[in-house]
Amino acid sequence: MGVGDFSSVRTRWSGLCQFSMHVILGRWFMMFASLLIMAMSGATYVFGLYSIDIKTSVGYDQTTLNLLSFFKDLGANLGVLSGLINLITPPWIGLFIGAVMNFFGYFMIWLAITNRIKKPQVWQMCLYICMGSNSQSFATTGALVTSVNNFPESRGSVLGILKGFVGLSGVILTQFYYAIYGNDSKALILLIAWLPAAVSFVFLRTIRIIKTVRHTNEDKVFYNLLYVSVGLAGFLMIIIILQNRLNFTEVEYFGSASVITLLLFLPISIVIQEEYKLWQHKRQNINNKSSQFEILTENPAQQAFELQPDDVSETPKNHVSCTENTFKPPNRGEDYTILQALFSIDMLILFITTTCGIGGTLTAIDNLGQIGSTLGYPRRATSTFISLVSIWNYLGRVVSGFLSEILLKKYKFPRPLNLTFVLLLSCVGHLLIALGLPNTLYIASMITGFSSGAQWSLVFAIISEIFGLKYYSTLYNLGAVASPVGLYILNVKVVGKFYDKEALKQMKGLGNTREEGKELTCTGVQCYQKAFFIITAATLFGCIISFILVLRTREFYKGDIYKKFRAPELKQFESTSATMPAASNNQQ
Repeated sequence: MGVGDFSSVRTRWSGLCQFSMHVILGRWFMMFASLLIMAMSGATYVFGLYSIDIKTSVGYDQTTLNLLSFFKDLGANLGVLSGLINLITPPWIGLFIGAVMNFFGYFMIWLAITNRIKKPQVWQMCLYICMGSNSQSFATTGALVTSVNNFPESRGSVLGILKGFVGLSGVILTQFYYAIYGNDSKALILLIAWLPAAVSFVFLRTIRIIKTVRHTNEDKVFYNLLYVSVGLAGFLMIIIILQNRLNFTEVEYFGSASVITLLLFLPISIVIQEEYKLWQHKRQNINNKSSQFEILTENPAQQAFELQPDDVSETPKNHVSCTENTFKPPNRGEDYTILQALFSIDMLILFITTTCGIGGTLTAIDNLGQIGSTLGYPRRATSTFISLVSIWNYLGRVVSGFLSEILLKKYKFPRPLNLTFVLLLSCVGHLLIALGLPNTLYIASMITGFSSGAQWSLVFAIISEIFGLKYYSTLYNLGAVASPVGLYILNVKVVGKFYDKEALKQMKGLGNTREEGKELTCTGVQCYQKAFFIITAATLFGCIISFILVLRTREFYKGDIYKKFRAPELKQFESTSATMPAASNNQQ
């Protein structure tokens, strides 16, 4: 090999290394890492699959099991601490804390139900599951909130696709569990202890705030990511149908899990393609000494205080602390302080709506396994219900995110009105469960999953639009606090009490008495009927309350709510792009 050939190889290798670093440090690779973290962070959605094992292994009645379910959702949605940590530290610290909590919480539950440790007290089990599920708030705050700040003008799409992968995570984890552990449902808890933690550890330093001016084909990239996720959801739906009709072997489970893994990593091809275009454009700008836009990666020490483009030029003189002007909030769309948002009427309306709406759908999801059992569905159907909820949860998150974004940008259709329609739809699912007609639980699972996912995406998008992005990591988690409140009222105080009352009535009718430490079982449609009629009424009330927010924000949504995110550089860039030849446009 000659000197010239060696120099050429070295140049190519150097260019490849530079491009690889450009990809890894780019915000699209950060988005890909966020997708994988979200795809592993939905352990709370498979509670219905392993809750029966907890009930039988530890000997709980339904009220106690529902209390455990409440602490699960309390942990998943009590993310104020993770939000505050994210305000003052880089995102990777929150991800690290979440990974440790995830492993410890679920691993202790696995040790308990497999009799590897002494039977824990109820409060200990509640603490373990609360700690394990609370790790989800650290993962979503670290990955999702960071992504919203990196793509502020596409927040509906970002929330839709990332929360969509959270919706799919339940069925993804289920398929991995079948491939690795077979039909040992207790091992599912072990899987959700180590796998999400491992993924978070791998991408700890990838998740960070990256400042950039929005480029013209950003929406196209998100649609490409959407198409991949739709393909993944479609494959999962086919697998669920086949598994419900056929008995899969270990090899077949492994094959389906391999395809799922391939589809999960397929977005990396989109990321590399997009980053290659940006890299070429960046090199062209360097050569021409005329940069059209500049990407600035934040110093981790400054991340908490520079969450949007306006903050870069903000002076200390204009800074307002989170305790000033608590009862004098700015206009909607501006940056509220935490206390201003907390004491606003809009946040109160969202709190009530979320308590009634998401509280009801979470109650239905957490009890699906028990509902199927009381109505006489086979054990295999229980897994199908959980998987259907996951897939339709994904569809609800993605459809509501992307569709509401399109309706908002093109027709000024207010996002809160979408939320009102979704709450009406969820009432249908609750009624189907209450009536208990043959085979309607499959339809109810799909409706409940869709409406649950749609509500999450819409609520979080509305919070970011009304209250701004500066304290979004905390406000995002404040909005989620309402769901465990609704879950406690509807699941523990309504569903649990009515179920146990009916179970004791049936036991008394058979001339039996309950022994201490034995599970309490009810059969028949009457076990859940009264409870879900009450849940339907509560959701309808939440629907009415949400319409008040529609009326209050109608003028706000008629305006250009993303105007402040359009930097002067972007306007100049778009003006220049419009006059460039077609060949040049293809490089953008």
